[in-house]
Order: sequence, then structure tokens, then C-alpha cells
Amino acid sequence: MALILGSGSPRRLELLATLGVVPDAVRPPEIDETPGKGELPRPYCQRIAREKVRAVAAEPDDIVLCADTTVALGRRILGKPEDAGEAAAFLWALSGRRHRVVTAVAVRRGDRIWERDVMSQVKMKALSDIEVNGYLATGDWQGKAGGYAIQGPAAALIPWMSGSYSAIVGLPLAETAQLLQAAGHPIWTEEAA
Repeated sequence: MALILGSGSPRRLELLATLGVVPDAVRPPEIDETPGKGELPRPYCQRIAREKVRAVAAEPDDIVLCADTTVALGRRILGKPEDAGEAAAFLWALSGRRHRVVTAVAVRRGDRIWERDVMSQVKMKALSDIEVNGYLATGDWQGKAGGYAIQGPAAALIPWMSGSYSAIVGLPLAETAQLLQAAGHPIWTEEAA
């Protein structure tokens, strides 16, 4: 039985390591992540995590772990910005407002899939031109849902959050541990017992 992480995110690897879990392989799936017309953020995020976990090639007894993180401003999905201009537009939209971060996790073993999602709230401070341009210059926005990463320089822009910090980063640890255990993969708590 191998554990396959279906993600190219170094943050997800780091978060898994805090559980004492090191995947046997890393295989990021290639799927179309375009939201459906009128699709709401939470169902979108759940669907993408499911599609990712189904798209990863694995042996029948292997365990596949995939996740998706979505930034939601009301009913609007803020995906990964294509360029600095779109990242700036996202930051201005989030400036001085609360938004939701949804992370869905899917674990597959054989034909069975276990799923959970976690919704957290984040408030971004009212931003100045200097702050937006300074953050964009770091390049940290690239490949990040909503155009920012709470664990990087953007932490200086976020005075408040409620929910799961690890989910906002990209993998809710408590829920991921439960899913892995349900699929038969031990985490550090079992080994320590």
C-alpha cells in the first residue's frame, strides 16, 4: 500500500510532514479547474478535489490524497491569478473585507472516496497602493488562490482569521488525519501509542 499525494504544492508536503506522513509518490493531476456557470465556491471546491483524486493513477490498494483551496468573495470564486494585474484586482477586491477560504480534501482507496471540506474566514486590512505593489513585487501571489498566501509575506496584510489556519494554507490537518485513518493509513498519533 502506497500513499500518493496528488498535489504539486510544497505547502501540502510540509503540512503532511507535521503529521509524520511522507507520501511514497507525488503525482499532481492535470484536470480542468474552470468553474461551471453559476457554480458556487464550496460545491466547486468539493468537485475539484473529487476530480483530482479520481484523476491520479494508482494501484487498487494505494491511498490517494488530493485537496483544493478556493478563495470566495461572496458567490465569486477567486482562483489563481493569471498575471500581476489580476492578482492586484483580487487584492483590491479583498481589501478591507472578510472573505471565505474553502479547502476540500478527498482521499481514495480503490473505488471508495472519503471527503471533507473546511471553511474559514479571513479579513484583509484596507490596503494602500504601496502595500499592494510591495506584495506583488514579492512574487508570492503566483499560483495562489485569491492571489495571496497567508503563510507568506501577505500575513502582514491579514489582521484576523477564524477557522483552520492549516486549511487556509492548503490542507486542514485534523480532517486530513481523520480521512487518512479512515482509509487505513496511520499517522503519527497511532505510532506513538
